[in-house]
Amino acid sequence: MGLASRGVRVIAAEPPPYWNMKEWIDGFKRLIDYLELDRIHIYGASLGGFMAQKIAELTRNCPRVASLVLCNTFTDTSVFEYNDSSALFWLLPSLVLKRMLMGNFTTDKVDKRIAESIDFMVERLESLNQSELASRLTLNCSPCYIQPHLLNNMPITIMDVWDESALSSRVREDLYKSYPQAKLAHLKSGGNFPYLSRSDEVNLHLLIHLRQFDGTELSSSYLSLVPQPKTGNNSEQASVSYFNQRDKFVKIS
Repeated sequence: MGLASRGVRVIAAEPPPYWNMKEWIDGFKRLIDYLELDRIHIYGASLGGFMAQKIAELTRNCPRVASLVLCNTFTDTSVFEYNDSSALFWLLPSLVLKRMLMGNFTTDKVDKRIAESIDFMVERLESLNQSELASRLTLNCSPCYIQPHLLNNMPITIMDVWDESALSSRVREDLYKSYPQAKLAHLKSGGNFPYLSRSDEVNLHLLIHLRQFDGTELSSSYLSLVPQPKTGNNSEQASVSYFNQRDKFVKIS
């Protein structure tokens, strides 16, 4: 289920090397200014999810973020073991930096699509140069945290998987507690990169999230994101659950 086929305007952004939060946010604001976008919906995974929260937090007085979909992410960089040495990453050779990241990638006891997603990300990792690797690790591990209470009025969906990922269950629980008003979108499996290994389910959850903006100036699509009739059997889209943390539960099968 491609988002573009539903009229959703999608931009996949890959930043150049930035070494601190201010540089990254200034660069991101320049990008959306260049694209002449007023407010945007951000889907952010891992470090991208953290940065999405931070830009929403720091631009709240002149909002640039309409909503957030957060996937396998966190609210405090102190959960990572290299917090104290992040200032030295710029000195390390790329081989060392890659080994630091490779420890989170394993293809043991996973299904074919998850294994393929890991292989793809390893290939992408190999293509990054030293400054790209070091800058991202620096952002990921430099002491920084989100102030979730400043985002209480923002529509947020938290998406994660029930199988193993690089983040612990404690980190996931902390994210849930930080945004009690958020909706939760759970996938039974997907690994660290569900947007690759379970793209159909992720796209479905994105469409559900974006439907609340139908017919408003914040709509992401020139088409109405109403549910489409189900045709045929597609096992990859089966058994998707989506629920509000407080009391609402809807099962989509």
